[in-house]
Amino acid sequence: MAKDTKITNCVVSCDTHSKFVLEQLAAKLPDAEYAPESFPGLVYRVKEPKASVLVFSTGKMICSGTKSLEQAKQAVKAALVNFREIGMEISDRLNTEVVNIVASSDLGSPIELNNVIFNLDNCEYEPEQFPGVVHRIDTPKTVFLIFSSGKIVITGAKSVKHLEDAILELEKELREIKVLK
Repeated sequence: MAKDTKITNCVVSCDTHSKFVLEQLAAKLPDAEYAPESFPGLVYRVKEPKASVLVFSTGKMICSGTKSLEQAKQAVKAALVNFREIGMEISDRLNTEVVNIVASSDLGSPIELNNVIFNLDNCEYEPEQFPGVVHRIDTPKTVFLIFSSGKIVITGAKSVKHLEDAILELEKELREIKVLK
């Protein structure tokens, strides 16, 4: 796999099977922001691990900003503990699902982007608007941003294995068109 792969963001959704009164949460939680005229959810900031949790009246939550799946799950649990401490009744039955893992990595050598765009399918490259190639792969379903420096950003992975498999697939594709050694 590419060297120096780092997860930069994990997004996890959680259904608490409970209803939230967002006005009550906002009034009782100092780290909550609620502006229903501009966004239908409450933004709750978890300090440890550092994360943002979007909370909706339906009981659904979306956690982002953590560097691992474990941290994302810890942040959701920390938010729920704080909600219970202020008197919210929350079901113990939680459905948690990974929505997206974002990572960055380095392929280890410069990449000739014009060769990529002309030799790989599912690519977009508009250098006047963005300095990288956007490349989509189907198996596993992910999107790459590929830069001439050899650095890449990966989005859409649902697990660490999915992330690793996607990078291996990209490396294979780039070797086949001889832009990666």
